Amino acid sequence: MPIPPGLRAWQQEVLQKMDAWDSGAFLIAAAPGAGKTRPALEQAVRLLYARQADRIALVCPTAPLTRQWAEAAARLGVHLAPDAPELTPPAGFHGVAVTYARVAQSAERWASQCTESTIVIADEAHHLGDELAWGKGFKLALSRARRWLLLSGTPFRSDATEIPGVEYDSDGVSQPDYAYGYADAVRDGVCRPVSFIPFDGTMSWQSGDDTIEASFADAVSSDQRARRYRTAISTDLEGALPKILADADRRLARLREHSHPEAGGLVVAADGDHARAVAATLHRITGAPPVVVMHTDPQAHAKLEAFKRSADPWIVAVNMVSEGVDIPRLRVGVYATAAKTAMIFRQIVGRFVRTIPDRPVEGSWLYIPAEPTLRAHASAVDKELVPLLRRKEDVDPDAPEQLLDEPATKTEDEMGLAPEFKALNADMAPAAQLDLFGGATPLKQEPSGVSTGRPIQPMGTVPSAPAPGGPPAATAEMPLWQQRQRLRETRHRLVSELGRARRATQREINAWVNKQVGITHVKDATVEQLEASIDLIERALLGQA
Repeated sequence: MPIPPGLRAWQQEVLQKMDAWDSGAFLIAAAPGAGKTRPALEQAVRLLYARQADRIALVCPTAPLTRQWAEAAARLGVHLAPDAPELTPPAGFHGVAVTYARVAQSAERWASQCTESTIVIADEAHHLGDELAWGKGFKLALSRARRWLLLSGTPFRSDATEIPGVEYDSDGVSQPDYAYGYADAVRDGVCRPVSFIPFDGTMSWQSGDDTIEASFADAVSSDQRARRYRTAISTDLEGALPKILADADRRLARLREHSHPEAGGLVVAADGDHARAVAATLHRITGAPPVVVMHTDPQAHAKLEAFKRSADPWIVAVNMVSEGVDIPRLRVGVYATAAKTAMIFRQIVGRFVRTIPDRPVEGSWLYIPAEPTLRAHASAVDKELVPLLRRKEDVDPDAPEQLLDEPATKTEDEMGLAPEFKALNADMAPAAQLDLFGGATPLKQEPSGVSTGRPIQPMGTVPSAPAPGGPPAATAEMPLWQQRQRLRETRHRLVSELGRARRATQREINAWVNKQVGITHVKDATVEQLEASIDLIERALLGQA
């Protein structure tokens, strides 16, 4: 199949490799921020044009991600219905974009609607586990599909559960069909280089009747490692995290003053109480309150989006920095969460590697506790992306798992500490900087590669093949799902106005309009039917209908 123009070299390469992909699962393991969305959608478009697929089933972890995928697809002339209630797409759409949870909840109904020619795209596929609810529901609902395209920046799970469709070697290592690692992305100017700044110092804490003093360089028993770590990220000790936050703020202030006025900083906190304490500390240091987002806040995603578009300096987050959090202006970070798994670490690092179009590929800095596990993760990030599916006995015993996956009931304090613990004193300081891929040397940035798209005919019609190598045609500026949403909102407002004018109920007005225009249910109405109904109501308000 012809390769579309405007793609990065690695995106072209993976599309060429998928030419030979006829059935089964195809795993793309690419660094966060490298651009997995584009080749996945391009492959779906090619299959639609070749009539090897008749619909797209895009499945991802969160509802905001479904809308991001729908917007990205619309730029290529493909219309996905976000958070759709079923696999069969609405009229005028080429497919649906839904969460793993929704698929698992209605797996049997989805299975009855799934066909062999459904192309399945599983974004951040590491959220699926063969023996977990999402993984079981995914397999039941979509097993009839001929092709599964699996995407992940971290194709492994810390709980040692295998991912559906992924192949493993005898050592439990996932075997991607195509891998594009951090080193490749930084070399190509696709991702920012990240410099890790470990912080360490003398810490003391009380554990029962004992007072213990140590740094991260000292050997301590496994039950004391969590207490040492908790001391390092404590906001109650001026020599601990507050000292590091002050250093991070000075670095961010220099960036904002001299080279990047909109640069932002992110602190990843351990839990809600810790986040509020971090925010109060930052407020005292900077003179301005930071944005705080927590996974329990129903407005969390709206706050993230507002921060992304603002020039505010700092944001503090709890469990809100996984996939789909795309804030390219983040340049300075502080790792203060209790999670220390390789997957969580890579996901957090991925928040600082995204580039900004028309700017040099400038570096980012991430302050991390000099805890041995985190230092090992930092050293490993610059290696090729060949993560291990870790055995259960290899899991860090002192680190609570924050998988950002299916909801799980917590059985202990998020810090994982017994109540007799008390942080007493700390004198932390940034240690020698660990430069990832040579530090923050500016690199030449490649074009973002987002085409203006080309129109695709919806299901039930025959698409015309694109001219090989020809320029894509322009598409509507607004995705189809957004057009429908706005038209439905406009119609709802006008129905209320007409009801007041005629002293009729909304149900009566809706029934009259639907009968005139030929709509069975408003939720299934096409753009053309919604436009016709709006025109009818407007004429009725003017006394012309």
